[in-house]
Amino acid sequence: MKVESSTIQNKFLRVQTLNYGASLFEVYHKKKKINLILNLGSKLNYRYKHPSVGSTCGRYAGRISNAKFKIGNKKFNLNGNEGKNILHGGKVGFSILPWKKLNQTKDKIVYQLHSANDDQGFPGDLVVNCTYQLINKYLIIKYEYKSNKSTHVNLTNHSYWNLEKNKKNMIYSHELKLNSYKYLQINKNLIPTGRFKNVNKSIYDFSNFENIRKKLDYFKNKKLNVKFKGFDNTFVVKKNVRNYVGTLKNNNTNIQVDFFSNLPGVQLYSAQNLNYKKKLFPYQGICLETQYFPDAPNKKNFPSTLIKPNKRYTCFTKIKIN
Repeated sequence: MKVESSTIQNKFLRVQTLNYGASLFEVYHKKKKINLILNLGSKLNYRYKHPSVGSTCGRYAGRISNAKFKIGNKKFNLNGNEGKNILHGGKVGFSILPWKKLNQTKDKIVYQLHSANDDQGFPGDLVVNCTYQLINKYLIIKYEYKSNKSTHVNLTNHSYWNLEKNKKNMIYSHELKLNSYKYLQINKNLIPTGRFKNVNKSIYDFSNFENIRKKLDYFKNKKLNVKFKGFDNTFVVKKNVRNYVGTLKNNNTNIQVDFFSNLPGVQLYSAQNLNYKKKLFPYQGICLETQYFPDAPNKKNFPSTLIKPNKRYTCFTKIKIN
């Protein structure tokens, strides 16, 4: 199937999307004349395995331990793709599949994907709609999904944000604030242990704006495995009326991006392992993936990702770009 791009826009923003992975290819700030996210360069690259750049991750964003879970008494073995574990839905996740464009207007586009029963080991025929919509300075991402069997679903957009004009400047001059006082403790395989840790006075404290470079220097100065040379952590979003998650800003370009979502967590990934065909490099972007918690199917104390048969579910993320 061909890679097809589509464009939605208003007077503030122009957003280019691709059918493969229902991906964001460009989020263009018209006043500043800057594209705010990374992409793979050639659109043809989206047909093949890549680090989920701008794409929709599913069926299950994040990791599931030992690539298996139980629903009732039935055990499901998944298509592991990261050692014993499964990441972002398996070897053939949603981010490299062609989605069908259902409809489009000037400021809204809807993609749909059918994922058959036993796709990557997951039960149920699942139908997912991904909607991108522009309303004034907001980019709204909405997922609607339904399955004919009980199954686990966790969807997120995996954009790498970089608010610099020159993307080779990395993310060092960015500042980040998160509406979170707790994060999930993880083991050496980045799987949550089930314990919640307080961010207070730790490297994980983003309750006020923090410079990303200063935070990353902490990891670089330690003798750590490369995958720990930065953040790949789930932060628990503190419940609030506005669904406020956090803010990323850059003082060089005076661009600020505010995130809002009805999901319980946000995965902060500082792209320490990003490496793509000499086009993309470590720390060149930062991901703020609004989602349910990794390994929730195997952690009873986490918000459940189990969906019931033939019931429609919805989640959203609103991104305000100033």
